[in-house]
Amino acid sequence: MTGPLFFRQVLRSPAAAAKFETFYQQQCHRFTSAAVKQETHQSTAKNDGGDGGRGKGKWVTVPPYTSTVNVDSLGRRLSRRDIEAQNESIRTTMSALKWVVRCCPHLPQSLVQKLFRLRQVRRDCIEGDVDCSGDAQERRLKRVGAKDLMKKGERVFLPISVQGSSPVKKQKKYECSEEEMNFIRGLELYKDSAIIAINKLPKLPVQGGIGIKKSLDELEATCLRYDSNEPPRLVHRLDRDSSGILVMGRTQTSTAILHSVFREKTIGTLENNEIDWGKMILQKRYLALVFGVPKHCKGLISAPLAKVLVDDGKSERITIADRASSSQHAITEYRVFETSDYGYTWLELCPATGRKHQLRVHCAEVLGTPIVGDYKYGWQAHRRWEPLAPSPNEKFVEAKPDPLGLDLEFGSITEKQPHLHLHCKQMVLPNISLALDHVSPDSDYDFSKLESVNLVAPLPLHMQKSWDLLKYLAQQSS
Repeated sequence: MTGPLFFRQVLRSPAAAAKFETFYQQQCHRFTSAAVKQETHQSTAKNDGGDGGRGKGKWVTVPPYTSTVNVDSLGRRLSRRDIEAQNESIRTTMSALKWVVRCCPHLPQSLVQKLFRLRQVRRDCIEGDVDCSGDAQERRLKRVGAKDLMKKGERVFLPISVQGSSPVKKQKKYECSEEEMNFIRGLELYKDSAIIAINKLPKLPVQGGIGIKKSLDELEATCLRYDSNEPPRLVHRLDRDSSGILVMGRTQTSTAILHSVFREKTIGTLENNEIDWGKMILQKRYLALVFGVPKHCKGLISAPLAKVLVDDGKSERITIADRASSSQHAITEYRVFETSDYGYTWLELCPATGRKHQLRVHCAEVLGTPIVGDYKYGWQAHRRWEPLAPSPNEKFVEAKPDPLGLDLEFGSITEKQPHLHLHCKQMVLPNISLALDHVSPDSDYDFSKLESVNLVAPLPLHMQKSWDLLKYLAQQSS
């Protein structure tokens, strides 16, 4: 006989009831003791990793906070676009979470967020804090929230357990050969403590991707790092087939300021119907060899661009679009630099905005003069392509070492398949290094008087050959 009925009959006996009561009390004491023991253990663990002296040696200290540059405000000051921006502070505040992420890039951001969420992050308990009275002063440390703003000189403490966490997986560093390093460093046009500028070669991709074995982004991280703790960072891009000036930031701060400068240039253009190039914070000039001659010797192109997918979505193409929400405003100033009797024209192009394939589309679809070597937007012109014969007195140019295999000695208008004839020959931008020297909380420096950096890049070999040939032919026909 089993079940609830059996137990009820047994418990009716006084002796059985007494035994059951004794057993019940023993079990309650057992579970209560275990719970108290566990709670005491947890409390001890909290104290060991808790505030102040009792947790000595249990913390990882983050470097003291130093006020950072408000890159957006500094960008507006440099652009002189907004009078009110001159009164803005160029020093900015930062939350505790952002400061820890910035100082500890080796820690996964998800881990840092978890530490703040579990209230395991501490900071100095400085004089004047509400919580720094009585017992809190003895502890010396107080909890800090993720959104709490940092104060100058303040330190943040992380649990010692972060030392055993798995670091962020870093991208495998490309190892340059000595020949490649000398080759890339030979492209330098300018270098200071804030930026580095190179003369990018045609056929050299800026970033990696499918089918790209070596990109400038990989090469510069090793070849152009020098003694800095940080690799150079890309600020803008050039098409793989184009050449010319490419600027990179050497620090995280200078890169952010350059991003703001490039953004402010476009914002200022969109807000004004007319372009005052003398007040433009950033100026870029390109030289392009195009088929045909524009109707006007100079002008301003204002035609928005939009992206369309072709080949069943496998590739994309930029085209002129109406002023729909999906289009991007694009402005280019152009002027005829020199014409040729052989159906070519050298154009100087000054983009006021920086849209993808902007110059190539504006030349092909607005001016009707596609750029030589642009098979994407000028394929019809290349169907009738006939290369010119080289001049008899063409200067022999010794081929330089080409460890990247770019075939730089080919691609002029004497070849069956010319390279893209689009080159960023000049760029004028603010002296970021000098601007950072004048950044201070009490500084009243007039950034409108800041001197500029004027970068000039010589033509690539294939464009120089085309230039010399057309010059020679012009002299022969005169």
